[in-house]
Amino acid sequence: MVAFGKKLKERQIEEWKGYYINYKLMKKKVKRYAQQIKDGTLDRRHVLKDFSMMLDNQIETIVLFMLEQQGLLASRIAKLGQRHDALQHQPDISQIVELREAYRQVGRDLLKLLFFVEINAIGLRKILKKFDKRFGYRFTDYYVKTRANHPYSQLQQVFKHVGVGAVVGAVSRNLHELQDRQGSYLSIYDQPSVPLQDPVVDSIKAAVDRLTHSTNFLSFLGQHALILQEEFPTPVEEQADDQRYHFNSLLLNLANTFLYMVNTYIIVPTADDYSISLGAAATVCGVVIGAMAVAQVFSSVYFSAWSNRSYFKPLVFSSIVLFAGNGLYAMAYDLNSIWVLLIGRLLCGFGSARAVNRRYISDCVPLRIRMQASAGFVSASALGMACGPAIAGLLQTDFKIYKLTFNQDTLPGWVMAVAWLLYLIWLCISFKEPVREDEDTPVETNGGQAENDALEKGLKKPLLVASENKNEDEDDDLDIDESEEAVDESRRPATSIGSAYRLLTPSVKVQLLIYFMLKYAMEILLSESSVVTTYYFNWSTSSVAIFLASLGLTVLPVNILVGSYISNMFEDRQILLASEILVFLGIVLSFNVIIRYTVAQYVVSGLIMFVSAEVLEGVNLSLLSRVMSSRLSRGTYNGGLLSTEAGTLARVVADGTITLAGYLGDSKLLNVTLLPSLFICITSIVATCYTYNSLY
Repeated sequence: MVAFGKKLKERQIEEWKGYYINYKLMKKKVKRYAQQIKDGTLDRRHVLKDFSMMLDNQIETIVLFMLEQQGLLASRIAKLGQRHDALQHQPDISQIVELREAYRQVGRDLLKLLFFVEINAIGLRKILKKFDKRFGYRFTDYYVKTRANHPYSQLQQVFKHVGVGAVVGAVSRNLHELQDRQGSYLSIYDQPSVPLQDPVVDSIKAAVDRLTHSTNFLSFLGQHALILQEEFPTPVEEQADDQRYHFNSLLLNLANTFLYMVNTYIIVPTADDYSISLGAAATVCGVVIGAMAVAQVFSSVYFSAWSNRSYFKPLVFSSIVLFAGNGLYAMAYDLNSIWVLLIGRLLCGFGSARAVNRRYISDCVPLRIRMQASAGFVSASALGMACGPAIAGLLQTDFKIYKLTFNQDTLPGWVMAVAWLLYLIWLCISFKEPVREDEDTPVETNGGQAENDALEKGLKKPLLVASENKNEDEDDDLDIDESEEAVDESRRPATSIGSAYRLLTPSVKVQLLIYFMLKYAMEILLSESSVVTTYYFNWSTSSVAIFLASLGLTVLPVNILVGSYISNMFEDRQILLASEILVFLGIVLSFNVIIRYTVAQYVVSGLIMFVSAEVLEGVNLSLLSRVMSSRLSRGTYNGGLLSTEAGTLARVVADGTITLAGYLGDSKLLNVTLLPSLFICITSIVATCYTYNSLY
């Protein structure tokens, strides 16, 4: 992979060469500062002042050139407008076609300008991160905070794009009118819901969305998957993706995700009854539910490593292990053994192939549809989470076939065993193993497109911290050596959990803490729901199943609301903090203190906590993808694995807490399990405030 400095030079438009960020100069400056501080010839205050002035000058050069180019584009549009007015009186088809093409050319030149702004913004973000890493300062925090909100800040001018919006509007309106010369004369302003079908306008809109952090439901939902994208994609990589992509194989990965989530939550409504029937306490349900998560801590690692060599074999292994695990879970009733029950759940956890599912989308799905595939991954998880308890609620029967018992406790195991057997047959028939690249010429796992397509297909990330940018982290061109060989050495993926941990910055650690917190709170709510509702409200299994299914069904509507509206009005870091506070509120309202505990209190507080945690998860993973090192975007020990491990560990701790708290009695279970949730939530809020400005 080529270093950012080299890519910046290659992507520059020749005639604009003098107006790009001088990344090489600033990189040398950072190295010189380090040497001067080491020699004692320069102090910290002078370094900060000098570097701030240099950044201000660089940004001013970029912004003034951007405004100049906007003026030239506006002048061209004004002249085209005069020709357009003349055609109103004397229409001529050939001139209309010529004029329409002239407007499209303005649009193409605008795309070049947008790419100019974006690539400079990436450079600014990188040099800020490099400076912070080199000196251990929180300079990015200081610089962004002082510049972004100042009325005369050039940095703020870059974020607003007022002139760009006017040019986009002018090009869109005139192309729309010229397109409909022989039909309706309504303006785009009269029909805002009807988009203009023009590839140039579509490309501009996508590029502007990327720069202004505009988003939509699919892209927001896709953030939950933490499937990383490439910063500067290339045509070779996109062609490789096309060769490796197979729709049925993608569908099988999504089906695997769905079935695994059903498998996880189908036992929740009946786990306490099953434990009692085998002679254990009701709160042992925490261990029964959590056994799957315990095994997943280990399975995530070996499945992630296995996916470096194959996708088909891990999925086959996963299906066989899950078939066996569910069979043991179901037979534990007739064997009257809690240990068989736990072994069955452990086997189910060892069959967790979510790392493979996520890796297949990252490696094999073309960039143009990767966000939709990521959204499908999250939707399949959400649907499985809702269907699991719902299916359990339908399995209210009791009969025997030979010596095997089929009741509400065992049927979840039998149903899932049959489901995994059918899935295995489908997998063997339909899955197509992707073509593997030669080890000598590896293709990066997060492929992309040509630079123009990068604008056209661009995702929605803010300027200084774009999600795509994380693949070229501060480690991409360390100043130990100016040679590109040193750069390549520094960009190797992490080779162990320890080396991956050493790449975690404070911002990444805080985001992982938040992810741990939200998964812990959700697991406490879901796993103890059967015991708590039976103790306080005497709910039946069907009532618990309806409650859990209702919670699961809120996932997609909430993400539609946040992805389509709220995330366009507020910054991710604002939504992050607000969601944490709402999770805190939901936890506080869930406590049983003084007054009689009611169904309304439990349902409302649980709904607030669960919905807020769902919103928090999407924003959290979006921010995590931005602040994470590029070395964690590929290889076995990648960012997806770390987030999965953090979430799985949270579930393990939560389920263990439920079982331990059960020894204090059912009356104290609720408050005792909520106390750790409250403490972790407060800690995460404080940590978020501490790193808030680094999430700009």
